Amino acid sequence: MNWSTTRVLVTGGASFIGSHLIDHLVARGAGPIRVVDDLSSGEAETIQGHLASGAAYLLPLDLLVPGVAEEAVDGIDVAFHLAAIHGGRGYVDLHQAECAKNLTIDGMLINAAQRAHVERFIFASSGCVYPNYIQQDVSHELYLREDMVGPPYDADGMYGWAKLMTEMTLRAFYETYGMKSASCRFFTVYGERGVENHAVMAMIARSFIGEDPFEVWGDGSQVRNWTYVGDIVEGLILSAERIDDGTAVNLGTTERITVLEAVHEVLRYTGHRARIRFRPDMPTGPMNRIASNELAGRLLGWQPKVRFVDGLHRTIDWYYAARDVADVRSYLERMLTQRGERRRSATRAGSLQGVEPIKEVTVVS
Repeated sequence: MNWSTTRVLVTGGASFIGSHLIDHLVARGAGPIRVVDDLSSGEAETIQGHLASGAAYLLPLDLLVPGVAEEAVDGIDVAFHLAAIHGGRGYVDLHQAECAKNLTIDGMLINAAQRAHVERFIFASSGCVYPNYIQQDVSHELYLREDMVGPPYDADGMYGWAKLMTEMTLRAFYETYGMKSASCRFFTVYGERGVENHAVMAMIARSFIGEDPFEVWGDGSQVRNWTYVGDIVEGLILSAERIDDGTAVNLGTTERITVLEAVHEVLRYTGHRARIRFRPDMPTGPMNRIASNELAGRLLGWQPKVRFVDGLHRTIDWYYAARDVADVRSYLERMLTQRGERRRSATRAGSLQGVEPIKEVTVVS
């Protein structure tokens, strides 16, 4: 694909992953890239250099407003749809109705794209589409394959159901209208510009402000495959170039890392010594969520390049250089269950009642 002559839309382009996608597209010669973002969680500063150079232009619009989807896709060849109402585990568990609005956002944009004859539609899906009931045994070395999404469906909350329904919609639109698309299932993305409401960024923030005791949601045995943002956006671009038929593909590493292992490495690398305070009363999500990336290797020639420990160190170095301790202390607690610009005042919505005692241990780093 010749990106220099392709008219590109990135929804959610001022956010964490979206801004990295724009970096990579500009490096391939794309531009000017249309960015549609309501800035409810993204920040224009993340793409300010591209805005200033003319490589991108921002439409600060809400895709839930009638008519905005049509404006967003008008004249576009390739649409990368990353915009969503989302957050970390605390947010998606506590705000089911908000996450359900993604069904509306996605449906309106897909319909508009089909009517506008957009050539390709690349959707940011999620590992949350996989059945919860197969992801609970941490002793099982499970690797989630794309064909494991099927009856009986058991997606991860309204956020997961919305992602699953959009994947199905795109396949139906390909079969009915020939609309070319791909769905990329993200697995626990982290990296520079990440937001503190996601696990790795929260760990880094807790160390940065010197939190003691250091809180860990759950018992720390949850298994994840944190995937570096640069690898994720490479997979997105390859999907746009090589998938036509609405196929869903995992973008994730096969490294099996427990939450507690990640915490230990954050503490070791930053030199922060703290007790660990386990919070079994807080949201944890599935216990065992690891992707198989075999299909991405076959269809895209994609393999993650960044090992978790290397990407984690890069992210910590960036965070410690970019953040202010007083600022992070002022917003961190809210960010763990909310979404939005870090310095915006907000009241925590909802409450969680613990059913198990809080436990503490001492970590020596």
